Amino acid sequence: MGLSTVGQIALPVTSADRAEQFYGEALGLPKLFRFGDLVFFDCGGVRLMLEGGKDKIDAGTGVCHYFKVEQIEAVAADLQAKGVKFEREPHLVAKMPDHELWMGFFRDPDSHLLAVMEEKR
Repeated sequence: MGLSTVGQIALPVTSADRAEQFYGEALGLPKLFRFGDLVFFDCGGVRLMLEGGKDKIDAGTGVCHYFKVEQIEAVAADLQAKGVKFEREPHLVAKMPDHELWMGFFRDPDSHLLAVMEEKR
């Protein structure tokens, strides 16, 4: 028996309320439930647990959560209209034999690096 599917990702945040607004309203992730300072969202079958109430956050070096999207330019424009500021606008990262890989990068209120990605065929 081996490991396969990721079931949950935990991410520390300073404010559960602020993170709940950002991930739920700005990013549009479906909220599963909230228990105190723990807020849970569905990311296509993988739970994202935001653990609020941390005094200080050291956003992980080299850590990034990538969200698969379709029509990356339209998604980025929608996020920007909701106040999300991109560090790197969606751009071509690599040309593969059967698709192009596009990514755009931004940060949450605690400076965690996030990205949208699309495999354009």
